[in-house]
Amino acid sequence: MKKPTKPKFKRQEYFRYKKLGDKYRKPKGKTSKRRRYEARKPAMASIGYGSPKTMRGLHPSGYQDILVRNMTDLEKLEPATQAGRISSTIGKRKKELMLEKAKELGIKILNKGL
Repeated sequence: MKKPTKPKFKRQEYFRYKKLGDKYRKPKGKTSKRRRYEARKPAMASIGYGSPKTMRGLHPSGYQDILVRNMTDLEKLEPATQAGRISSTIGKRKKELMLEKAKELGIKILNKGL
């Protein structure tokens, strides 16, 4: 199952003032048309856009993202539900060994770029 896509929520009048930027803020104005959900206004962030409970906290690929620091951490992973992310403190030589071991065990590695 894949996470549902949601619109990019932008701040009210973000196009008018550069200082506002792209970060979303809830409209608070008394007469704000966007706050009152009037027609033809962009979507406002709300609880209904949340992802399903089963998908929350997962990597976009659908696997649970687990940080791997050594070979024993790698061997503990469950290939069906978990994917490994090799720590940035691991050197190139050990990373290559870990990638070979992961291939043997059938484990998905999220940052295998060499």
